[in-house]
Formats: sequence, C-alpha cells, structure tokens
Amino acid sequence: MVEWWNSLSTMMKILWAITLSASLIFVIQSIMTFLGADSGSDFDTSADASGADAPDLTVDGVDAADAGHGTGLGLLTFRNFVNFIIGFGWSAILLKDAIPSTTLLLIIAIAVGVALVFLVMTLFRWLGSMQQSGNINVFKSAVGCEGKVYLAIPGQRSGTGKVQITINESVREYDAVTDGPTLPTGAAIRVVEAVGSETVLVEAIESIII
Repeated sequence: MVEWWNSLSTMMKILWAITLSASLIFVIQSIMTFLGADSGSDFDTSADASGADAPDLTVDGVDAADAGHGTGLGLLTFRNFVNFIIGFGWSAILLKDAIPSTTLLLIIAIAVGVALVFLVMTLFRWLGSMQQSGNINVFKSAVGCEGKVYLAIPGQRSGTGKVQITINESVREYDAVTDGPTLPTGAAIRVVEAVGSETVLVEAIESIII
C-alpha cells in the first residue's frame, strides 16, 4: 500500500485524498439525511448573510434559483459540491489509464461530476416528496410547528425559500414564503399558515414580541 502510494504523482495523491474525503462526507451526509438528522450542511453559497438581494442561484432557494425548484436541492450547496467532487474524482482516477488525453479526461470527469450532482438532486427531491406525501396533511399538521430556514426566504412574499420543520417528531421540508422581512438561512421560524400542499407561510420566532 505504501509502495503504491509513493508511486503516485503529487497530482494523483491530491486527487485521491480529495476524492476519498468527499466520499466519506457523502456517506455521512446520506446517513444523517435518512435518519432525519440532516443539520443543514447544504450551505447556500449565494445566500445573503445580511439579508440583501444577492442573486440566489440555488435550487433549494429562489429567484434564479427558482429554476431549480423542481429538483429540490440547491445547485450551489456544500452537498452538491461534494457530489461533484465524487463524480469528477472517481472518473478521473478510474479513466486515467484508459484515456491518454488529459484534456479529454478532464472533460469527461467534469461531465460525470455534473451528471452526478443532478442525479442526486433528483433522487433526494423524489425521496423528499415521498416522505412528505405519507400520512402528513400539511393544512392540519404544519400550522404552529417550529423549525428553521433551510434556504433564505425573500421578504414580503417576493419569492420562495425552504424551511425544515418538525411534524410528529419527523423533520419535513417545505417551500416557504413570509410576509415579513427576508429570513436568512438558519433563522428560527414558526408556521403561520399552509398556503399550499407543499408551501407554508412562516414568521421569525424572534420577531414575536409578547
């Protein structure tokens, strides 16, 4: 093993290290997700920390990201970055000897990485839909439930974000709008009303003054 490792070029050592690390992270993320303990490791890289109108290119999010709404997971997220690295890294490693052209190898590896990203996005979207459709009536069960913003929600119902809320001790993910100011990723929220089978109206818990 040591001899094999020492025989690798510096670039291949780096590629192996990054790919194996990404694979381990992917396994951990998947286990946490299926156990309902996903702590929101999908950081929306375009989400505004200040609540400003930064372009949101996420599929988990809104605006330009609304284009990705149908796929369920954000395009620019940590999860999808890991997925891309896995597809890119393993393709480059496995095809290195079969494809002598470095340029062609990189093109194929990038294509596989992108394909894996969209495949996993579609898979999790499907699983999320299956989970949400089972025995949960959002109009009866979601109102009053608390959770957190998964992807930033534009203020004044100017766009749609996503929230994760706990219903019957299970974490559920829904599209969300708010009548108040923009709610950043991670903000604590409470569901005020169900405005659709997969969309809820939320408010920031900390904004409530008693």
